[in-house]
Amino acid sequence: MPKLYEYFGLIILFYSNEHEPIHVHCKYQGKESKAEIIYKDGKFVEIIISEVMGKEPIDLQNQRKFKRLVEAYREDIVRKWIDFFVYNIPIASETITKKL
Repeated sequence: MPKLYEYFGLIILFYSNEHEPIHVHCKYQGKESKAEIIYKDGKFVEIIISEVMGKEPIDLQNQRKFKRLVEAYREDIVRKWIDFFVYNIPIASETITKKL
């Protein structure tokens, strides 16, 4: 499961057996939520934060941070999804230290 980003304690990652729509998981202190990046007809529509079955969701404050990160890094996440799941290219993790 490749880790994409670390952002003030939030761990953003893909699981290695993912499915569409393009999405990332966020782990924080044993809790987890996911963000789906929704496109329609090739155009970005929205980001949907949701729960992960069997996991307690991250708190609302960290959900907002998670959503801001996904909004800011959306194109990078899509590129990494394609690299990892289509081209089997390993993903390097990044630590983000600037506030979003």
